[in-house]
Amino acid sequence: MNRTPHVAVVGATGAVGIEMIRTLEQRQFPVGKLTLLASARSVGKKLKFRNEEITVKELTVDSFEGIDLALFSAGGSISRDFAPAAVKAGCVVVDNSSYYRMDPQVPLVVPEINAEDVHLHHGIIANPNCTTAITLMALHPLHRAFGVTRVVASSYQAVSGTGAKAIEELERQVRQLTSGEPVTREVYPHQIAFNVLPQVDSFLPSGYTKEEMKMQNEGRKILHHPDFRASVTCVRVPVYRAHSVAVSAEFERPVSLEAARAAWAASPGLDIVDDPARSRYPLPLEVSGKDNCAAGRLRLDCALDNGLSFWVAGDQLLKGAALNAVQIAEELLKSK
Repeated sequence: MNRTPHVAVVGATGAVGIEMIRTLEQRQFPVGKLTLLASARSVGKKLKFRNEEITVKELTVDSFEGIDLALFSAGGSISRDFAPAAVKAGCVVVDNSSYYRMDPQVPLVVPEINAEDVHLHHGIIANPNCTTAITLMALHPLHRAFGVTRVVASSYQAVSGTGAKAIEELERQVRQLTSGEPVTREVYPHQIAFNVLPQVDSFLPSGYTKEEMKMQNEGRKILHHPDFRASVTCVRVPVYRAHSVAVSAEFERPVSLEAARAAWAASPGLDIVDDPARSRYPLPLEVSGKDNCAAGRLRLDCALDNGLSFWVAGDQLLKGAALNAVQIAEELLKSK
């Protein structure tokens, strides 16, 4: 790939697209030229990159001539319809949607875990689900140390994971409740303000949701661990930004807190926040806007053999989306 590539951001005006632009600038990614693409209703908007205002253009199948790298964050149907056109034009696609994640021809990558898979691509590389990525940032070091067999986890997912309208809904409902007005809802099936909803995504015949199965299915692919099992309950909580996950994990080999902490300490992209005596543990408020995930509440699991329980939090717009995509792009530049 060109060492100063012509980069496109698809879905540039969305929450993740804006974070992608910011992350490219913040990490000083060597962008030779930046093209911003979105739907027709966003055409003409201007977004700032390196003190320059760039006008958003309409996404079409002809948008990718001369572009080396495209970061997609506009939903699965857009990726389905436009990523092949980008590849045909000679562009490498890093896709943030779920559309290509389980395609056996498409690498699914968290660079701190399986960076080498980036170089196996055939034009498209997939970004994992945000909750999966954040969880694996803390689980993978323990897997390397002890060999994970299965996990039971519960997520606490921010409304921004649903999009801008969900943030507006939480804000509106808080105002309505504190003003004594009737609560209105459009995005979620129930009131989200001062509530928690044990449903993220649609239900499958098994009773799990699609979101809940992503940790097992994507985890197997990222970890190169086909026998990995994960029973997950995904919960939407009235938090604006950053996801948290409570994990109980069982391992093949005997575990120790000392070895587990050493594994975490040696892991890039992961901070340890674990001082219960001083009420120090990862909080979504404290990881919001930060690149690193944070792990804590580490303890020997009292119900599992060779088990550890922990809590991990991370900004789902960054490590769960935009940051991970840019890190994949950085790995691409290392290609021979």
